[in-house]
Amino acid sequence: MKRLVLHALLLGGCLTRLALAAPAADLEVLPPPRTTGGKPLMQALAERQTRREFKPDPLTPRQLSDLLWAAFGVNRPDSGRRTAPSAKNAREIDLYVVRADGAFLFEPGPHRLRRVAPGDLRRLTGDQDFAATAPVTLVFVANLSKLADPPEAAARMYAAFDAGCISQNVYLFAASEGLATVVHELNREPLARALKLGDGQHIVLAQAVGWPR
Repeated sequence: MKRLVLHALLLGGCLTRLALAAPAADLEVLPPPRTTGGKPLMQALAERQTRREFKPDPLTPRQLSDLLWAAFGVNRPDSGRRTAPSAKNAREIDLYVVRADGAFLFEPGPHRLRRVAPGDLRRLTGDQDFAATAPVTLVFVANLSKLADPPEAAARMYAAFDAGCISQNVYLFAASEGLATVVHELNREPLARALKLGDGQHIVLAQAVGWPR
């Protein structure tokens, strides 16, 4: 009897460890980003442009991985610093990825996506027709609590500047990859509710990315 009890306890412990080790259903690990190659910088600058018409074809996992790394990924793992600057190194901008299969928060350290909302929320990312059909829309969200020292007006200015730097990275990546992209306005409150944003989080802008039509 004691052996049976001990066996049951050991089996239960093993199952618990397996459950803890299993990946959470809301996590999507991205392929390692390619940090070399692409078009030369001057060529990418020459080809940088805004395009508002997209094919519905999704980006490949590799392209999405490279896109997010180029936008605001970790390029110095020893310090966690990123591919775009941020005021006081606050890293206050979070990138949310809105696709047909849900909305996700990009976690740069482990380079993965965490699902924050199910369903297709693309229609909430903008009023123009392309917003509902572009395969990926990046939503730039400023966590103003990370910029607590300056007054709120200054914090919003810093966040807008930082978001602009990240957005230009997206434009250059799109030019290098032959993708279309556009920064666009949106009705912030409905999307903020759908993304379950907190009081200190502010949507700065949205940027659609996909294959040009």
